Amino acid sequence: MSSRLPPGRRYKRVLLKVSGEIFARPEHTRSVVDQLAALRRRRIEVAVVTGGGNILRGRDTSDMDRATADRAGMLATVINGMRLTDLLRRRRLRATHLTARAIEGFVPGYDVESARRAVAESILVLSGGTGNPFFSTDSAAALRAVELGCNALLKGTNVAGVYSADPKKDPAARLYRRLDYRQALSEQLKVMDLTAFALCMEHRVPIVVFDLDQPGAIIGIIEGKPIGSCVC
Repeated sequence: MSSRLPPGRRYKRVLLKVSGEIFARPEHTRSVVDQLAALRRRRIEVAVVTGGGNILRGRDTSDMDRATADRAGMLATVINGMRLTDLLRRRRLRATHLTARAIEGFVPGYDVESARRAVAESILVLSGGTGNPFFSTDSAAALRAVELGCNALLKGTNVAGVYSADPKKDPAARLYRRLDYRQALSEQLKVMDLTAFALCMEHRVPIVVFDLDQPGAIIGIIEGKPIGSCVC
């Protein structure tokens, strides 16, 4: 984390992972767009990896071949990426959409150099996962965060952060505000899938898990407020 950042700015470049479910709730989609606009006004560079669970989630499709289902799930993330890009542009924001595998006539393909240029100049929307079956959008988010040199990976969820147990089942579950990678591993805490988590740990990318429904949460995290859980 750079010590040269101005006061009130904890990160310069972040990757935000959003689930597909936010696209099923217009008020939450608007909230994310509003906060992305606020980040750009503050000159924070941001990339967004979109999920596709509101349309289709590969691992939950029992009547399809897994590889086929995962590819269909990747296309679902592209649809959400197109929607988010359109919403941003309607707000007169510069937005670039790249997908893991180019879809001619719809979305250009991802390559690291193009993505690095784009995230410095616009809000970068990333879809299509890693482009391979059997890898989650968590893995895609971790990979892109490393490739783009992000200061942190912000994972928006429907819970306040990382707990000692499932808070929906255990009322005594404790919310961790800060913990290190090894503690998360040793306690088998559900932060991200293991592939994504290992990649972040190896490259020392902090993971901030937070409730995306909390108003202003993304901006608060950038300002260094104690929102969610930071694994670092």
